[in-house]
Amino acid sequence: MAHVVAETCHDCKYTDCCVVCPVECFYQDDNMLYIDPADCIDCEACVPECPVEAIYSEANLPTQWTSYIELNKERATALKGDGHITDKHDPKEGPGCKAKA
Repeated sequence: MAHVVAETCHDCKYTDCCVVCPVECFYQDDNMLYIDPADCIDCEACVPECPVEAIYSEANLPTQWTSYIELNKERATALKGDGHITDKHDPKEGPGCKAKA
């Protein structure tokens, strides 16, 4: 079972989680981050690093966000070339960001 980046990351992209990931399974596009479920080892290192509480284990993902399981898989696969991220970048807060940080 993998972890999933969900709704609260959309338009509110912090990269603190990417730095602590031991298997470097994060990908990004202009809107948000994604976790590659094929690479995620379910270590939970990323969970406390997310200031908007957007990362969940699949088992604990709120029902209204179950579509993010497939979205993470699809987007991580599509972004394999240019979207891989392992370093911390400045936060990107768009108009839809509801940051708690």
